[in-house]
Amino acid sequence: MQLTPDILRTFIVTSRTRNFTHTAQQMNLTQSAVSMQINRLEENLGKKLFQRVTRGVELTPDGEELLKYARRILRLHDEALASLTQPEMNGQIRLGAAEDYASQHLPSILRRFRGKYPLVRVDLYCDLSDNLLKMLKKKELDLCLCNSEHGEHGGKFLRHEPVVWIAPTDAEPESESPIPLALFHHGCLFRKWTLQALSKQDVSYRIAYSSPSISGIIAAVKAGFAVAPIGASIPISGFRVLQEGVLPHLPSATISLHQSDNIENTAQAYLAKHITEEFCSMPLKAFYANLLK
Repeated sequence: MQLTPDILRTFIVTSRTRNFTHTAQQMNLTQSAVSMQINRLEENLGKKLFQRVTRGVELTPDGEELLKYARRILRLHDEALASLTQPEMNGQIRLGAAEDYASQHLPSILRRFRGKYPLVRVDLYCDLSDNLLKMLKKKELDLCLCNSEHGEHGGKFLRHEPVVWIAPTDAEPESESPIPLALFHHGCLFRKWTLQALSKQDVSYRIAYSSPSISGIIAAVKAGFAVAPIGASIPISGFRVLQEGVLPHLPSATISLHQSDNIENTAQAYLAKHITEEFCSMPLKAFYANLLK
């Protein structure tokens, strides 16, 4: 019986996605290959690691126990390979990101990056895009992930991000007058677009909740206090996405990656490449599906 790194990696990703199809997409495998690897692992161990639930799978108690060991085994495996085959891949990277991307997208991206380059230290800074760009200009950051209206700040284009309205499932604050809003603090592009769109159509509103954090915005909506504009790729569930016409249409943001000068052939360049590949390949339709659950 062997707990090989490839099977353990499939197991760990599946424990995170809780869906064989999503695991296959992340690992560039077929769904049948993922299923085959998990079945082989369960047969070898004589234990059921996952149980079927609505829209996917979840870990059994035996699966939870294996997960603790699998993470440790893979971490040591990757560190050993990195120290022997990529000794130059170390150092420190100062990465900035808008808070919603930092909390919702970067954890999985950085987890995969660390799996390949475990000796590289990444320091993450969260702030508004304008503030991050100022930090980059002052050489306080090496990379920053930002959004803008039309890509006017330059950087490497990653994708367009539609902005949607979300509302709680057990209340209809969108039917109130004035409409209660949950928004980021001043300086947020989504806040600016929201207030402009509502004012242009003479829709009465009030700011019921303001937060610098996407988790605060989500909490306010979940509590039934308000509606909120968020990026369509934010992977959350338990909300309603308001249909077109219920509230004014909001623009799409341009997401770009900005780099400091002279980072070619460094750890920063590798991370920039990794973020670009991962972020551009995010399945937006899958996130819409999460929002609509």
